[in-house]
Amino acid sequence: MTDFGVYTKPIAELFADAALPAMEDAGIENGDVDAFYFGNVLGGAILNETHLAPQVASHIGLPPGTSVQRYEDACATGSLALKHAVRAVETGEHDVVLVGGAERCTPAGTGIETSEMTRIFGSGAHRQYEQAPGMTTASVFALHTQRHMHEYGTTEEQLAEVAVKNHYHGSMNSRAQFGEEKTVEEVLESPVIASPFRLLDCCPFSDGASAVVVVGESAAESYGVEPVDVAGISHQANASPVADQPNPPSTEMVRRAARDTFDQAGFGPGDVDVTEVHDCFTGAEILALEALGLVEDGRAGPATVQGRTRLTGDIPVNPSGGLKSKGHPIGATGTAQIVELTEQLRGESGERQVEDSTRALAHNVGGMTATAVVTALEART
Repeated sequence: MTDFGVYTKPIAELFADAALPAMEDAGIENGDVDAFYFGNVLGGAILNETHLAPQVASHIGLPPGTSVQRYEDACATGSLALKHAVRAVETGEHDVVLVGGAERCTPAGTGIETSEMTRIFGSGAHRQYEQAPGMTTASVFALHTQRHMHEYGTTEEQLAEVAVKNHYHGSMNSRAQFGEEKTVEEVLESPVIASPFRLLDCCPFSDGASAVVVVGESAAESYGVEPVDVAGISHQANASPVADQPNPPSTEMVRRAARDTFDQAGFGPGDVDVTEVHDCFTGAEILALEALGLVEDGRAGPATVQGRTRLTGDIPVNPSGGLKSKGHPIGATGTAQIVELTEQLRGESGERQVEDSTRALAHNVGGMTATAVVTALEART
């Protein structure tokens, strides 16, 4: 994956900065790639480019005849592309699939004002019932979090601790967009965006790219790399608009996806050593930890304050810094989580390494809590 931050280079060049190293790491050449699944959300709205997959494939040198396709599922785009790549390899349709995503969506990198970028981000909402009254991603997750606070007593201080923890992890990640540490006081003193969220409860607009190579057993053995197994992956959806969801704070789609993923993997939440969750807002991490079964309902806030989700805790969460610190280039986020967890399972994460990690979990959410992909990874021992 690239550093996450601000870029002005064309999207194909940005993706190449992630894809070519991924292919080198896997020990493959351009001609070995059977299919290329590319994630991008905002190319049409921001760059006036909608048919990006063939352009990007040509730029990175994939030969004619390679099966290429663009995926879009809001913030869950990268993970959705990964799920289809895994299934294509499992069924024998393809042996080697390059999968990843790239996005340019920073106001500084695109010249689009923050208010307009916020409107574009909000296009993932239901046009009639959510966009019309002015709901944004921040306001929807704020409503989820307010309900959780009402039910369980979660506090703004506990939310702030999520940001502090993730910025601490991000301070050790050279690829993070905002790698500086924060304090609880700084978070609580930042401007209100959508109550209870303040500015430092929110992830940034980001540019960046990430890529992974998905291969079958025989291909992995022939290339001689150190593979990490995809033990399970599930894609689930919620009702849209959010008002039609039966119990928003519980994010039932995540619970369904987690159950399915763990059934495939043959292990449960108590066996997970390290997790990357979709912390687009601090409240989103709180909700995710409970929906994934990593902590009991209502206990994610206290668990964060107790340090359980830090690198040295018993349930390390977002060692990369998460979306909050690392950044969130929408189409690249899902596979960026997989890059981070693959490095963790290989023992390649340096001072952010979670010791003795053999099982990992990724949680990626799209739209107004309408889509979720949960992925379980396992090291070969």
